[in-house]
Amino acid sequence: MDAVIKPLRSKLDKTEVPASEIEEAAVKPDQSRPSRDEAEQAVKTLLAYIGENPSREGLLDTPRRMVEAYDELFQGYHQCPAEVLNRTFGETAGYDDFVLIRDIEFHSHCEHHVMPFYGKAHIAYTPVDRVVGLSKIARLVDAFAHRLQTQEHLTAQIAAALDKVLQPRGVAVLLEAEHTCMSVRGIAKHGAKTVTSRFTGMFYDNPDEQNRFLHMVRGISAPFSGA
Repeated sequence: MDAVIKPLRSKLDKTEVPASEIEEAAVKPDQSRPSRDEAEQAVKTLLAYIGENPSREGLLDTPRRMVEAYDELFQGYHQCPAEVLNRTFGETAGYDDFVLIRDIEFHSHCEHHVMPFYGKAHIAYTPVDRVVGLSKIARLVDAFAHRLQTQEHLTAQIAAALDKVLQPRGVAVLLEAEHTCMSVRGIAKHGAKTVTSRFTGMFYDNPDEQNRFLHMVRGISAPFSGA
């Protein structure tokens, strides 16, 4: 017998994701930022702090390489999530069930220790008349994931962006990830997974739809706590 998933909070109790996080890039055109030279000098300072010699041969190019890596890993600050979803298609032949994209691999960085966490995102939405290209949903995940994050906030941002831009009948987001700040430092529990979820609309209101989503994602019926 399937478990019944009951909402733990009313919609009024939920803190909404600010519109600015969805409709704008995080880095503004006129925002003051340190120069590349200053960023590279900061890397040299960190290398010296841990006891290294930034001038030794093997580390001479590390500051440059590390800043270039940060440019790639955190490119999400320069992307507008709403623009990622700006093209939709209306030829759906009256399709009225939800669309599920599962096993979207992602990687992000914990905002507490700036250490990676990585895993898979499973996302469903029930369209109204129009659908979005499947690759756009994966790009949306990356736009938010390529920033300093908590998994809970990342889950809420993805759901809120899909809900606001596509205005579907409902959105379901399930993220499962391993956090290296827990698996390779501190308590060092390798393989431990964190699972977060967020439901809106018909998925929030209807436990049967939540269960069906979870079955299609992982073949399970046990309840998850919403993010």
